Amino acid sequence: MELIQVGKNTYYLKNNTNIGIYKVTDNQVYLIDSGNDKDSGKKILKIITEQGWQILGIINTHSNADHIGGNKVIQDRTNCKIYAYNLETSFIKYPHLESSFLYGGYPFQDLKNKFLLASPSQVTNIKEHPIDGLEYFPLKGHFFDMIGLKTSDNIYFLGDALFSEETINKYHLFFIYDVKEFLNTLTYLESLNGKLYIASHCQITDDLTSLIKINRDKVIEVSTKIYNCCNNKTFEEILQEIFNEYHLVMDKNQYVLVGSTIKSYLSYLYDENKISYQFIANKMVWFKI
Repeated sequence: MELIQVGKNTYYLKNNTNIGIYKVTDNQVYLIDSGNDKDSGKKILKIITEQGWQILGIINTHSNADHIGGNKVIQDRTNCKIYAYNLETSFIKYPHLESSFLYGGYPFQDLKNKFLLASPSQVTNIKEHPIDGLEYFPLKGHFFDMIGLKTSDNIYFLGDALFSEETINKYHLFFIYDVKEFLNTLTYLESLNGKLYIASHCQITDDLTSLIKINRDKVIEVSTKIYNCCNNKTFEEILQEIFNEYHLVMDKNQYVLVGSTIKSYLSYLYDENKISYQFIANKMVWFKI
């Protein structure tokens, strides 16, 4: 992790999942997310201690395991507060909900890994505790109630509202819970007028234009490919066809993450009156309208 100052009171830790830091006094800070596991939490604590800072709280943009993985070790060692918005608080307090939601049932043992199952931590709804110098705003689409944060330095932390060009070119499919809201969020991001933007898995930038276009274009592309697969195929057949189309390799994590995302695309296409379904020989199949 590399500590980088980007504003008078705003810093971030450059990492696989970027971590925001906002100073409210000379020696007191809030974190924005906590990394993907307890080792990330320990590294964050080491850097914060070296700076002579005290962690007052962690603000989780959302409850995915790679954003809350360091919560417990940091909270246990500092007794700091943890904040999130609405439904995200439930997933942070009861993280088994994520793997259960993604699998659609009780998760078998192999799904209880650090990528899908963080340790639980105590969390407060950020609505009940506004923080001076920080504004939060909804960024729906990627997960249930994800938020972004704007600091007093006019720097925006955007969670997983955007994914990097490198990630998109490599994997093509990134997790989306609500496709329509994800696209709405991209439109909202075009209205921002910040000094800098820090998405969790992207390079810092002062201009979101190209990144928004790359994300939107890929969502439209994936949506079109899934639409074209809907010729009396089951979900499993569509999932296989999309993996083959993009030369992806299936594993347990990809099955639930990409599988859930493809189901979200199917719901989006259905709600847009582009596809429908029927039951044939006790199988649910999708077809174009």
